[in-house]
Amino acid sequence: MNTPAVFILLLLTGLLIRGTRESAFVNGFIVVLKVSIVLLVIGIGWGFMNPANHTPLIPAPTTYTTPQGIVHDYGGIMGILGAAGVVFFAYIGFDAVSTAAQEAKNPKRNMPIGILGSLVICTVLYVLFSYVLGGVATVEDFRTHGREASVAFAITKYMTGYEWLSKLVTVAILAGFSSVILVMLLGQSRVFYSMSRDGLVPKIFSDVHPRFRTPYKSNALFFVFTGIFAAFIPEDVVGEMTSIGTLFAFILVCAGVWIMRSRRPDLERGFRVPALPFVATLGIIVCGAMIYGLGWTNWARLFVWLLIGLFFYFGYGRRHSRIDEATPY
Repeated sequence: MNTPAVFILLLLTGLLIRGTRESAFVNGFIVVLKVSIVLLVIGIGWGFMNPANHTPLIPAPTTYTTPQGIVHDYGGIMGILGAAGVVFFAYIGFDAVSTAAQEAKNPKRNMPIGILGSLVICTVLYVLFSYVLGGVATVEDFRTHGREASVAFAITKYMTGYEWLSKLVTVAILAGFSSVILVMLLGQSRVFYSMSRDGLVPKIFSDVHPRFRTPYKSNALFFVFTGIFAAFIPEDVVGEMTSIGTLFAFILVCAGVWIMRSRRPDLERGFRVPALPFVATLGIIVCGAMIYGLGWTNWARLFVWLLIGLFFYFGYGRRHSRIDEATPY
């Protein structure tokens, strides 16, 4: 049983129940901490890069078979797509900003700034960090000795005199995962809060704490649900399931916005996506390509998970939906 993971979930759930302002403060502190460490690695590691490690920039395609018999692609286009899909769960979070629109003071102005601003900053940091790390260590270091702890391994092996930085990187990784979990739990509870008010899921998900004014029952239920996964399922499986689920959700959002713009152009919109057909099509293609790179085992998990979700969603939502009611709820 992965007890530390359950304990972290318990702390974050308690923080979310306590209030959005407190959650935002803690998340802001974590972000400052991990971004500072990332900038340290980029700045110091730049002087330790070996140009030979970037030649070729895209390694030749090969495959790797895990002890469980699962084949992963390395190098080439498939390797890039698979790697992007695997780490995608650590990259998400900016999208969850949209789920807190009901709690923003000026969502029409602040939501686009928050989402697009964080997306640009994250993208630049990820590209720079990957480029520096790929120049410091060799491809074989990441495939063999480094593996999950490849950043700390590369710093310890190649950046002489900066072993202390490898410990800070470990802190940044833990902090980074914690902030992603915090934001995703926040977003999930708010999504179910809105769905519950529409009658698509049970009312318990929209029950608000009398003092803290947060959907505390929803947060508690999600703690139990995610805690079971965190405690008993290997982290690589959980990470890839999170990634493929989010990628599929992004595809649905791209298609859904496009469909709604075509079918209901009369609706008042606080946000309008520019160049919608192009943006939506590109989003569907890119997310679909990363899903393809994750391999058939993750496709099977997504399919089973989707069937379970559709069964509960339509089984309850068709009988209790209040979306079409004329009177407000």
